[in-house]
Amino acid sequence: SSKYHVVIANPPYAGSRYMNPRLRAFAQSAYPDSKTDMFTMFIERIEEISLNKGVFAVVCPYVWMYISTYEKFRESLLALGSISSLVRLEYNAFEPACVPVATWVFLKGQTVKGVFVDLSEFKGHQNQAPKTLEAIKSRKVDYLYTVSSSDFASIPGTPVAYQAGEGFRRIFNSGLSLSDVCDITGSQNITGNNNQFVRMNWEVPLSSIGKEKRWVPYAKGGGERKWYGLLINVVDWSDSARQFYKHNATSNLLGKEFWFRPGITYSMLTSNTATFRLLPEGCVYDKGGPAFHPHNDYSEICLLACNSIVAEKVFNLLNPTLNLQVKDVKNLPLPAFTSSQKIQAKTILNSILSITKRDWDGSEISPDFSFHRLIEINAAEKTSTLEVLYGELSEERKKDLVELQSLEIENNRLFISAFGLENEFKSDVRLNDINLNYNPHYRYGNDKSEDELEALLLADTMRELVSYAVGCMFGRYALDKPGLILANQGETIEDYLKRVPEPSFPADDDNVIPMLDGDWFTDDIAERFRKFLRVAFGDEHYEANLKFVEKALGKNGKARDIRDYFLRDFYSDHVKRYKKRPIYWLFSSPKGSFNGLIYMHRYRPDTVSVVLNEYLREFKIKLTAHKNHLEAVSISASARPAEKTAAIKEIEKLNKILAELDEWEREVLYPLAARRIEIDLDDGVKVNYNKFGAALKKVPGLSE
Repeated sequence: SSKYHVVIANPPYAGSRYMNPRLRAFAQSAYPDSKTDMFTMFIERIEEISLNKGVFAVVCPYVWMYISTYEKFRESLLALGSISSLVRLEYNAFEPACVPVATWVFLKGQTVKGVFVDLSEFKGHQNQAPKTLEAIKSRKVDYLYTVSSSDFASIPGTPVAYQAGEGFRRIFNSGLSLSDVCDITGSQNITGNNNQFVRMNWEVPLSSIGKEKRWVPYAKGGGERKWYGLLINVVDWSDSARQFYKHNATSNLLGKEFWFRPGITYSMLTSNTATFRLLPEGCVYDKGGPAFHPHNDYSEICLLACNSIVAEKVFNLLNPTLNLQVKDVKNLPLPAFTSSQKIQAKTILNSILSITKRDWDGSEISPDFSFHRLIEINAAEKTSTLEVLYGELSEERKKDLVELQSLEIENNRLFISAFGLENEFKSDVRLNDINLNYNPHYRYGNDKSEDELEALLLADTMRELVSYAVGCMFGRYALDKPGLILANQGETIEDYLKRVPEPSFPADDDNVIPMLDGDWFTDDIAERFRKFLRVAFGDEHYEANLKFVEKALGKNGKARDIRDYFLRDFYSDHVKRYKKRPIYWLFSSPKGSFNGLIYMHRYRPDTVSVVLNEYLREFKIKLTAHKNHLEAVSISASARPAEKTAAIKEIEKLNKILAELDEWEREVLYPLAARRIEIDLDDGVKVNYNKFGAALKKVPGLSE
């Protein structure tokens, strides 16, 4: 037969990029509406061989239901009849595969209300059949929807948006959409070579960042955060770089009318839900962090709208994939606000931005970081212990968290009310959806107890305090002046003293801080941290403060010596904090017997020589002297047998260390010092770090 009453199929899948030229040409000519994939071409063919009033059933990827490249296919298919039932399976529905598929039945030439079962929230193959049967039997579960296929046409792009209620579908005809009140380009900047043209803001000289300078703040997405923050990249915006973006085949130059304009940006790649943030004036953006620019009267409304529960539902319907496209954002409906609602919106947003900016700028990777918050609280208190100060900080954070949650709920209510969706939407906001760095529910997940969350946050806060202290040791920061102090190439202690003439905690003179297992040097990092605690928080509470820090940094409830933290964890924490682009570099022998930290912005061609002559060789002299002392003990008539045995063991250990250091000096450090290597901060950490080879500690993802 050439026509069939019933057709059942699991058609083959193959996107157009996997088709050979002959097949691709055939698809474009014979199946222009469904040419995107083999499975949609097969479905169109199935429709052709189905009788009118016939039925066909398909299991296939559900991307056709939403993505814009399938829009013509959806429109032509749904014009021919109705989906009578559809089950959207969870990604892991088939063990052990991970595939986004749905099973559905289509009635050709018939108009019916279909039943849609959404299993996306039920993880694992073992839940798919039971949950489907439960929906079929009860028909009252909250993951079952009844809707006519003809209703899908009311939403832009005709997505198979079965979750949308009648009121929700109506908002798309309410009048305004985001594209009506914003300037939006679908053509973001693409460098064509991010390794060459994109840096983290802390890699390059501070004096080279800004409008009319080489490096410009660059929105690239980069994670989940609402309202404010995540602007950590800079892009080369020199004339030569822009010419490359404009003329290279794999790049694109952002239109000049969009340069440096304030607006709203978001992370195109999402893992949970889209998050929108303020884009300050003076920035540009790429395809990973698209942006748009609201007209003056709508600047507050647009950001609030994009982060509302209504927008979340809209974007999940228009494009439930991991990549939120600009065209979907443009279609976000906006309500007609009254004057009083506009005032309310402005008040809400100002309060939200106050909290989220303060939170973001409390992180060292923010260009606007000034002091660690505990330093600021102490400046007002001056007589409290670190434990008391942390308690105040903790209360401050909890207050901000509760207030931001309340503000986000109020924002949801504002848009739910303006759209008349009270019967279809709830304004609730979960704690773990509040994107504050110091919200432990967001930062660590909700699978831990309150005590566990608090312990994790305390430990991270102390790690951040230690990091700030190290920044003060190198002169990147100062206790006496907010913000960055030394942040340009080759700056010296003289530059530091010009900006901080009488520092309460002076920066290190020679830009080398030893990090060793023992008090071998007076400027050892552990000793300098102890001094930092005394200066920053006072002698009176020094012992209690040190114990508080060491307990917080401990493991399994046991305190750890601050030196142990520096030796074992500090550098890995630093690398993680600075996204595998560390600003402090660790000269480290193969087995870690010698470690010396430097600050890359203060690096000079003679820095390796300073490490070699003033520290490594001096350390070897001290080890040799200690070894000579032990040898004397080992043969001393007055020494006890146990003392002699211990001395002999220690001598063996020292011999191995000295052999390691001799070889490292001979094969690595001395030749490197002789070369007097130059670095250029504009080249970025990855290029410069690897110039030093085995002299620096190997970092996965950075070291070659």
